[in-house]
Amino acid sequence: MLLSYLPVIIMFGFVLFLASAVLFVNKVVGPKNPYKEKLSPWECGMEPIGDADTGHFRVHFFVIAILFIVFDVETLFLFPWAVVLKKIGLFAFVEMFIFIFILAIGLVYAWAKGALEWV
Repeated sequence: MLLSYLPVIIMFGFVLFLASAVLFVNKVVGPKNPYKEKLSPWECGMEPIGDADTGHFRVHFFVIAILFIVFDVETLFLFPWAVVLKKIGLFAFVEMFIFIFILAIGLVYAWAKGALEWV
């Protein structure tokens, strides 16, 4: 039974070796030119202001990322659904429109709350 896992173990070992080799080669051959601006923290095109321990940060970028993931998952569901639409029939057709309607309600809610505003 353990012999059936041999290809997975070999692939895991190969991936570990390859990742280690790439990191090692990068460490040896990569350019080393640290300077103040390069080593300073920088987030989303804006200079950091204040102390990280006491300052508040906006979660707007995270909300946009979560909304993107939600609608990206919707797209992932739509493609296989469209491919087999003739086989699955009217019931699945109606179900997909209910799914899209629920996501549209979420989009309208996020829009009404101002989650899509960039300022």
